[in-house]
Amino acid sequence: MLIVAALGGNALLRRGEPMTAETQRQNVRTAAAALARLVEAGHRLVVTHGNGPQVGLLALQAAAYDAATAFPLDVLGAETEGMIGYLIEQELENVLAPDAKVATLLTQIEVAATDPAFQEPTKPVGPVYDETTATRLAHDRGWAVRADGTGFRRVVPSPKPVAIPDVDLIALLLDRSVTVICAGGGGIPVVRRDDGSLIGVEAVIDKDLASALLAEKLGADALLLLTDVDAVYRDWGGPDQAAFGRVSPRDLADHAFAAGSMGPKVTAACRFVERTGGRAGIGRLEDALAILGGDTGTLIVPG
Repeated sequence: MLIVAALGGNALLRRGEPMTAETQRQNVRTAAAALARLVEAGHRLVVTHGNGPQVGLLALQAAAYDAATAFPLDVLGAETEGMIGYLIEQELENVLAPDAKVATLLTQIEVAATDPAFQEPTKPVGPVYDETTATRLAHDRGWAVRADGTGFRRVVPSPKPVAIPDVDLIALLLDRSVTVICAGGGGIPVVRRDDGSLIGVEAVIDKDLASALLAEKLGADALLLLTDVDAVYRDWGGPDQAAFGRVSPRDLADHAFAAGSMGPKVTAACRFVERTGGRAGIGRLEDALAILGGDTGTLIVPG
């Protein structure tokens, strides 16, 4: 079975943890152990991951040096793909069989230049600030900021992915039995110019939507969206809270999910199932293999 497994931000950095290399490596080591069980069970694997905290930190560092010449988000996204991909690649190689092949691929993902998201930033990046600090940074640096839990974060445009120019190369690596780490942070956002060439843009693509598109284009059998929540819940935090087990996209259509967290995951999972007839699982990273079998988490299957 070909599986695309998307690691949530918790796989790299949990809320409140120091944003250090060692902290991220420890978290990636835990993630690699769970992913290795999928490979050891005989499945082919493509790994994607988030990068919100990391790309936000790089943006801060660049602006502190010289805000006027700071690198744009597409370049910073490429940097985080390489940095995080390196950690995942190395930790997977450390737990898989000695002859296992793992590779990280910087992945461009095309978006539409006319996407309305460019006019309404919604994607949080970087650390959480108190309101006073967030207001000052928004004024000083021209940022858009929004509430995020009890604090505030910078938000940037998050256009929808429409094409993956590198998908044939990813397929080629899979054909050679390589476990591929790609489309990190939703991929490097690019638009196609009138002459057909590509150019990067200031944006961060939603990792779950990019992973669903990647899974569709690769002909994957399953999409796993792995996070720190054990399943998708109806009435989250309310009196009728209950986990969804094995469901269809139609079963989820009448329920609302948080726009900044579970909502994009449910949308991406349902889209993949409806377009391909495959299965999509949502749940905890450490339960990846059990989610695939429908033993825990939420497994979305054709109606």
